[in-house]
Amino acid sequence: MDFDLTPEQQLFRSTIREFVDKEIRPVAREWEASGRYPTEIVEHMKTMGLFGITIPESHGGLGLDMVSMTVLFEELSKGWMGVAGIIGSHSLAAWMIDRYGTEDQRERHLADLAAGRRRTAIALTEPDGGSDLAGIRTRAVRDGDEYVLSGTKFWITNARYADPLPVLATVEPGSGHRGLCVFLVPGDAEGLTVSRDLGKLGYKGPESCEVVLDQVRVPAAELLGGEEGQGFVQVVNALGVGRLNIAGRAVGVAQESYDRALEYSRQREAFGRPISGFQAVQLKLADMATAVQTARLITWWAAWRADRGERPDVEAGMAKYHASEVALQLALESMRIHGGAGYSTELEVERLYRDAPLMAIGEGTNDILRTLIAKGLVSGRAVIG
Repeated sequence: MDFDLTPEQQLFRSTIREFVDKEIRPVAREWEASGRYPTEIVEHMKTMGLFGITIPESHGGLGLDMVSMTVLFEELSKGWMGVAGIIGSHSLAAWMIDRYGTEDQRERHLADLAAGRRRTAIALTEPDGGSDLAGIRTRAVRDGDEYVLSGTKFWITNARYADPLPVLATVEPGSGHRGLCVFLVPGDAEGLTVSRDLGKLGYKGPESCEVVLDQVRVPAAELLGGEEGQGFVQVVNALGVGRLNIAGRAVGVAQESYDRALEYSRQREAFGRPISGFQAVQLKLADMATAVQTARLITWWAAWRADRGERPDVEAGMAKYHASEVALQLALESMRIHGGAGYSTELEVERLYRDAPLMAIGEGTNDILRTLIAKGLVSGRAVIG
């Protein structure tokens, strides 16, 4: 049993770590606080090919394995979780287009998405619901060679830059999962409006938007996969990949929280010695180090299962659930070790504290995931031990 990254994965991690140290860390606190969009960082990520991580080499992408993908999101999130979110939403939608798109859809979209010439997102959540996909209200009505879409989407990252914007809608209201479809809505489609940016506690940098579709006409050729009723399967499997993405981000926030706490404990003195010499602080550091490593290993394990071609629903759910809870815990513990300094906006800890809760909510709330994990265990689809 080998717990080490391959030489190629280690080189990839070193490359991303160097990029984060040079291009992201020096500006993250200032740009995050001011709400400045990280345009220069995005352009640099384009040149590195990072918008093509889930797109195969045959269409111009990197075709990364899932373990490498989680490593990427960990390293980016250590510098600025918001930047990881820009890549995250794009790569999830690109994966879905590659996996389920028709050959024509793949040819028309993937090369541009891999190069970052065009970017994408994924529009699932609505104002009245998130995890309940069967409750989607956005409607699609067939009209000749087009579909007419009407509805509102909420919390859509990359919405202002998405072309196409995959939108989950139903062609059969009241039918639950059966009528769900994904439509690749052109970014310049008439009636498609980004109505506002939503204010957030953390996860700043990328926009999170409300999107309104008012009688938006979409060519039938942009129905993902070309067949109605496949949207639920397409989205659920994509969310499995998305949960690995979120787990990687959570590990990054957790690791950075621990690193900051350890560094501060060595520098901060009280009663004539560094606080790292006090047993109360040492116990916190021991718990934090243990927690972040368990989060990393369960994330790599779930990604490894996916790379072996297995369906890692339960495993990805476990990784996302556990790693996000660890991120929440460690961000708070790091702030406690920093004391009053941790509450200041002059240090990175308060940003980590604000960013951490998103991972417990995004790609399915942790309470929803716990029920999905339990169902997988009870049904025998997943066996632990």
